[in-house]
Amino acid sequence: MSESCPPVAELMRRALRHGTALPAFNIPYHAMMEPVVRALRDTRTVGMITVARLEWIKFESVSLEAIQETYARLRDERYTRLHLDHCPVIDEDQLRVDYEDVIRRALAAGYDSVMVDGSRLPLAENIAVSARAASLAHAAGRPVEAELGAVMGHEAGPLPPYEELFASGRGFTDVAEAARFVRETGVDWLSVAIGNVHGAISAARSDKKVPARLNIEHLAAIRDATGVPLVLHGGTGIRREYLREAIAHGIAKVNIATAIRQPYEALVSRDPAAAVEGVYRAAVEQMVDELGVAGNARTLMGE
Repeated sequence: MSESCPPVAELMRRALRHGTALPAFNIPYHAMMEPVVRALRDTRTVGMITVARLEWIKFESVSLEAIQETYARLRDERYTRLHLDHCPVIDEDQLRVDYEDVIRRALAAGYDSVMVDGSRLPLAENIAVSARAASLAHAAGRPVEAELGAVMGHEAGPLPPYEELFASGRGFTDVAEAARFVRETGVDWLSVAIGNVHGAISAARSDKKVPARLNIEHLAAIRDATGVPLVLHGGTGIRREYLREAIAHGIAKVNIATAIRQPYEALVSRDPAAAVEGVYRAAVEQMVDELGVAGNARTLMGE
């Protein structure tokens, strides 16, 4: 990769330093990738194309290799990087996953970065598997993301009442544990739970997603304790002021899935072209109106 197209690890460090973020768009259907790449290019925004194991098991992304093949045709290195999103150690159905095999496959396929998710494990075991994933990724010269805390919403069935979750801090990333986790694992980025929730297979798959809030003070404490770029999963549905405050306080990557998937699923059976354009409009809206990161290439790539 040329000096003018820095690796994603450097882009994330720059994002943290300059108070911006990379939007990361999940691709559960291959036809969604082209409008996302187009939206990134048109808005001159550096972001990620991502696929999680969930999306080839329960959706139609087929495999991580299939996504890479589509990405190879559509990528624009001025604005796009390819990321393996959630590779769980224990999945949403409570089944053990051979996470090392998945990560090795992603690295062999040329993914720019990978994520291991040991958040359903006890702390010591999460540290051990995340350190192992970091060892695999770093040996290949790639950065690794891990998760600490419980970003809910990947499990089947309804969530507990959101306000109850937020008020109790249930599942929030513990500040002291985060400092230990980063120190002992060597991971490059940390996905945190600060009030955010997923919408992939919870009731929000087809319904309007719960309007989550974020505890910015807690986020800032995690940033200060860890010193690494932080990641916000479940970016759809969070009020704009919270998203922008989070980016100003350590979030360097925001995952977006529901916002672009729902318009695609709503239209694809009767008008595939309109479904694709719905993804494009939703992606632009997220970058311009919600996150406020459109045009970040000027900061991250020196445009």
